[in-house]
Amino acid sequence: MVAQQMPLAMVAPRESVKVVSIRAGRGLTQRLADLGLTPGVRLTVISGLMSGPVIIELRGSRLALGHGVAHKIMVQRADDA
Repeated sequence: MVAQQMPLAMVAPRESVKVVSIRAGRGLTQRLADLGLTPGVRLTVISGLMSGPVIIELRGSRLALGHGVAHKIMVQRADDA
């Protein structure tokens, strides 16, 4: 079975996911990598399904991402990985 990918912005709160790819330009991809968001990393969504920033927990730290950025980060559910 093929694991289903979705944008990070569509993940429900308290769900754990694994980053599959970043669909952004070189600058944003590098900035996200500097924050630790690279393919293969696991994270948990804290909040953000509706309005406001998407807040994630990554390696013990919390990050706030705008919805536009979160739509460029493709993830799959951690149990599918």
